[in-house]
Amino acid sequence: MTAPDLRTFETDGTVMDGATFEDYRRPGALVDSDHPAVVAFASDAAGAATDPVDVAVRIYFAVRDGLRYDPYGTPLRRDAYVASTCLQARHGYCVNKAGLMAAACRARGIPARLGYADVRNHMTTRRLSEWMGSDVFYFHGYTDVWLNGRWVKATPAFNKELTDKFRLKPLDWDGSADSIYHPFDLEGRRHMEYLAYRGVYADIPFDTLNAAFRQYYPKMYRHDGGAALGGDFAAEGAAEAASR
Repeated sequence: MTAPDLRTFETDGTVMDGATFEDYRRPGALVDSDHPAVVAFASDAAGAATDPVDVAVRIYFAVRDGLRYDPYGTPLRRDAYVASTCLQARHGYCVNKAGLMAAACRARGIPARLGYADVRNHMTTRRLSEWMGSDVFYFHGYTDVWLNGRWVKATPAFNKELTDKFRLKPLDWDGSADSIYHPFDLEGRRHMEYLAYRGVYADIPFDTLNAAFRQYYPKMYRHDGGAALGGDFAAEGAAEAASR
């Protein structure tokens, strides 16, 4: 088995898996864009829209707000990262929500791929920081969508209900400019810093993620071996925001 590639890059877009452009149109093992539930979700999200930008934007908001952001609810198992599984669970975190967006875009004929970066998050909860043993989110996931002849980043992770509780501005996307986390919250405090990029993939690189999380979050694995933590992330964030 090929060793996971954990290199970092100063810029985005490094192809890590030898994928061709056509691979960004096809179903993947985890980005299962041909699954009936994903196809139906993409169709419902697109509605009457036919322009690829309009379709992609509608899919973005359907994923962002239709699935609750929950870093506590995804165990580190391959099946939990399948797009249709994330859809059926109605929750996920940045990696599997980005995978669902890529799958839904492909289901509507729009090429899409997965990108990863390391970010320092100053607005996580105390419990999650303690569980991870770090405020750095390694392999934060976003979706790269091919629109008007170029790749445009979209980050459908945080649903609006959650950002309201954390006192963050919800992250919008218009299909023309990259949509990445805001550097500051509504009160001017630092929120998110991009530290390095990890390249792009046609499918979610589960083995690489697994190796990275085991390397970078050893405290987490000593506690539970990668099982879902469980709990109410939104309630924790709301309580901490209210106490500031």
